[in-house]
Amino acid sequence: MYEALAAIDDIRLNFSEGGLLYMNITLACIMFGVAMEIKIDNFKKIFTYPKSAMLGIASQFLILPALTFGLVVMLDPPPSIAMGMILIAACPGGNVSNFISALAKANIALSVGLTAFATLTATFFTPFNFAFWGGMYVQFYQKAGHLNIPIHIDFLEMAKTVFILLGIPLLAGMWFAHKFPAFAQKNMKRIKIISLVLYLTFIAGALLANLEHFTSVIFPIGLIVLLLNIQTLSTGYLVGTFAGVSRSDRRTLSIETGIQNSGLALILIFNIFHANGGMAFMAAWWGIWQMVSGLILAFILARIKIPVLKWSEVRIK
Repeated sequence: MYEALAAIDDIRLNFSEGGLLYMNITLACIMFGVAMEIKIDNFKKIFTYPKSAMLGIASQFLILPALTFGLVVMLDPPPSIAMGMILIAACPGGNVSNFISALAKANIALSVGLTAFATLTATFFTPFNFAFWGGMYVQFYQKAGHLNIPIHIDFLEMAKTVFILLGIPLLAGMWFAHKFPAFAQKNMKRIKIISLVLYLTFIAGALLANLEHFTSVIFPIGLIVLLLNIQTLSTGYLVGTFAGVSRSDRRTLSIETGIQNSGLALILIFNIFHANGGMAFMAAWWGIWQMVSGLILAFILARIKIPVLKWSEVRIK
């Protein structure tokens, strides 16, 4: 299965400093637009569904990285692909998860609350999970030392990078929305659409610039992405099922756990891991496929009816 990936560990993508700057600006715009929607009330919604919220946090930040490490051990992919899988699992939920939750007729209030929590705590959880599970992979397998991936992954250095890339735009967006609420409300949708278009043009440009590498690895990487995607979407749903929460909450847990911020993963790969080819191809293909699979899942779930309860009949779990 991995013959086509034999040389992928040594690939360094064709990417200029201008391209890296464009990518950093793109993620900043996306996070700024996301932050404009984050309000204190979003966090209050977590307390409306405390059981489901705690399950969502545990599913995304504790269970998913551990299961992904187990999948890495089972599949034994090339080291750069393995590190890419671990990085994806360490990233917070993607900014489209609320949209997909709405299409899937999931619990949107819970989705918004979990997205807000995940985004604002990513400065800690992303470097912690990657340093822990990535460090464990490097320590036990001794396979990734030649990838320009640090043997001892510096948690503080990665946390600083995540804060600059993610935290500053988020704080700026929240401040801007609070200071200029009318302007933010009027232009929020436009900013999100523009930032999404910028991100898609970056992905397209990066793939075109490295087409000779991508065409040779698209199938084996696609298969690994598919297996990882099945795991991520299943994790939240199974956690909710075993815990006995409502079907709408299970859908939200599935989507929030299954949709990861591939943009952040890509930027970390280019800023910290020297544009490592295997990691970058894994994150780029993940970003494309999770949109497709998320929309397919939402289409299917939307056609499965859930009994609608009146507010007075809803039990807080």
